[in-house]
Amino acid sequence: MADQATEHMSVSAPPERCFAVAADIERYPEWAADIKEVEIKERDGQGRPLLVTFRAAAFGRSTSYTLAYDYSDAPHALAWKLTQGDITTKLDGIYVFEPAETGGTDVTYHLEAELRVPIPGFIKMRATSRIMATAMRELKARVESTS
Repeated sequence: MADQATEHMSVSAPPERCFAVAADIERYPEWAADIKEVEIKERDGQGRPLLVTFRAAAFGRSTSYTLAYDYSDAPHALAWKLTQGDITTKLDGIYVFEPAETGGTDVTYHLEAELRVPIPGFIKMRATSRIMATAMRELKARVESTS
């Protein structure tokens, strides 16, 4: 069974800017510390990455996985599904960008993850929490530094 987690955060930039940074997948290694390499395998008619292979740091080692991106709700949301992974069997998620009442954007990050090898629940929860908090913090920093 896949583990699910959701994080929320406010960003001082419009939703379109948040989406643009999240959808600029080729630049992830510049600002997402755990992402070491990105290879675009396929693009859509607008040139956006559709199928992307990542090499990332995970659990003290390197992992590879391929995600298929869905832009059907752009720029309101960016979703993805795992198509292949060496240590994951599921790594599906979505960023949702909502205009905040006070200006800026309310960002929601939802992730469903399942590993090939079972690990104790408390370790999974700690790792999931760290991954999500780091991803949100790094996205916020990138968006706000380039606004």
